[in-house]
Amino acid sequence: MSQQFSTDKAPKPVGLYPHARRVGNLLFLSGVGPRKAGTDEIPGLTTDKHGNFIGFNFEEQCKSVFDNVRTILEASGSSWDKLVDVTVFLVDMKRDFQTYNKVYAEYFKDNQPCRTTVGIDALPTAIAIELKCIATID
Repeated sequence: MSQQFSTDKAPKPVGLYPHARRVGNLLFLSGVGPRKAGTDEIPGLTTDKHGNFIGFNFEEQCKSVFDNVRTILEASGSSWDKLVDVTVFLVDMKRDFQTYNKVYAEYFKDNQPCRTTVGIDALPTAIAIELKCIATID
């Protein structure tokens, strides 16, 4: 059994893919970033009228990513406590890992899924973090 899920309550994908796909009792989330649903706004990132960065708050991006993941899980029929694996992609490991680790510990103090952290050069939009998650689903 395979079923796709998408929701208007999460940021629109930047390509042709669903927010999540269920296969058996597993739910695979596509990469989730911090953008706000219904807009291209990136929490924690301020730009001038020319698109130049003038303000950055990585902690806001972390919290927004986690909120987006929760939204997709719930819209798909799963939940935060059913996460079993989290892969995070950071565009600046040296600058952002400590903050990510701190915020992660706040959000995952009860449920502790497996976790992998990967440093990368860039993401498809001007975001600094993206999560790829697997959860169980009834």
